[in-house]
Amino acid sequence: MIRIGANPICWSNDDMIEIGGNISLEQCLGEARDIGIEGMELGNKFPKTAEALKAKLADFGLVFVSGWYSTFLLTRDADAELEAAREAIALRKGAGAEVLIVCECTGTVHGDKGAPLSRRPVMTEEDWAVFLPRMTRFAELVKAEGLQLVYHHHMGTVIQTEAEIDRFMAGTGPAVKLLLDTGHATWGGADPVRLARLHRDRIGHVHCKDVRADVRARSEAEDWSFLDSVLSGVYTVPGDGTVDYVSVFRQIPDYDGWVVIEAEQDPEKANPYHYVSMGYRNLTGFLREAGLRA
Repeated sequence: MIRIGANPICWSNDDMIEIGGNISLEQCLGEARDIGIEGMELGNKFPKTAEALKAKLADFGLVFVSGWYSTFLLTRDADAELEAAREAIALRKGAGAEVLIVCECTGTVHGDKGAPLSRRPVMTEEDWAVFLPRMTRFAELVKAEGLQLVYHHHMGTVIQTEAEIDRFMAGTGPAVKLLLDTGHATWGGADPVRLARLHRDRIGHVHCKDVRADVRARSEAEDWSFLDSVLSGVYTVPGDGTVDYVSVFRQIPDYDGWVVIEAEQDPEKANPYHYVSMGYRNLTGFLREAGLRA
């Protein structure tokens, strides 16, 4: 079953908490409910215990989807990572999530407004040889704890390009699933339709945001940081950019899980209710046209 969720980053940012910092959690959840969203991912304004988190979402007729967890497997092994992740795993399990969203953040520049994306970390052959088996082992340990690990490729990190995504998927075991993010894929130079086709059997979660080609071009030409690019509007909601969502969804006819609207923008420039409503309408239409949702 396909369910449509949202990430609170559409309302207020986690990398720069001043972006949308004035928007209350209640406004975010109330607007998500009114739009038709069924579940929410985690944000910095959410309750910090599983019981309180579930209760808060239930007040608005929503359920918990999951939330980001930063791994540092280039600097510690899988067993040490599991110990570091125990609180995050317990929160997600306790609040009803089925997946653990992870991204390797050793050396990442995506949260540094002063660091251009050209300075993002790139793994050496020795790094790959360490990272891939550690990620597989960590995913196996997470599965034993009752969650499915889904890997979030992301701008500014060690897994950004199409070649890096492909190598990551080829070099990790079946316990590792892919979080297909249409926006990060497109901006990173990948074709999300190709990624969906090639990795369809291992896609465990989907993030839906679109890319404004003109802002992307300026960001690349002028070597902007990730956050400056976001503030300038590089991302938008599905159907308001260049991603061919119907073709993406047609490549994953057996997908069973969440599709999450996750289009971080500056709410002062892009009203969250307006844009998430637009994204929801577009996304439901794309899913219907692709035959994934009645």
